[in-house]
Amino acid sequence: MQLTHYNTKFIKRNFPIILVCDNVSNASNIGSLFRLSDAFGVEKIIFCGLHVPLGRKIAKTSRATEKVVAHHVSEQTLPVVERLKKEGYHIISLEITHTSIPLNTFTFSKENPIALIVGDENFGVSESILKLSDNIIHIEMFGKNSSMNVAQATNITLYEMTKQLF
Repeated sequence: MQLTHYNTKFIKRNFPIILVCDNVSNASNIGSLFRLSDAFGVEKIIFCGLHVPLGRKIAKTSRATEKVVAHHVSEQTLPVVERLKKEGYHIISLEITHTSIPLNTFTFSKENPIALIVGDENFGVSESILKLSDNIIHIEMFGKNSSMNVAQATNITLYEMTKQLF
């Protein structure tokens, strides 16, 4: 018999992870990021940008998780990341660069809380944020495309992070 979310035996757990969204503006992606953050026990989401659609537009994909996941909206990403870095967060950006490390070979440290930075649907994580990052990681892909939907990439990354931190 298939279990529902009412009768599973999953143990609720929170991880010291803040998800920072650098100009993610698609309502479906934002709703999905709420749902993923709930599923993986993310401490908080910080949405950065001038056009962050919250409310009814995200309801279909969030499945009401925006009501239980702590979140905040900030107009700019840079001050948020600078503050988190000063507070001792390990800043990790999810982006493909010349120096990025494959996710499957990266070891997440349990010593410091983590700020995972994910980027704009079209342009990725901004250059100023990449420069502030302690590490840049990417998901290895084997097709012709060199990018992945931000919610799907975040899903894969949070799975790996929480698997290592558990």
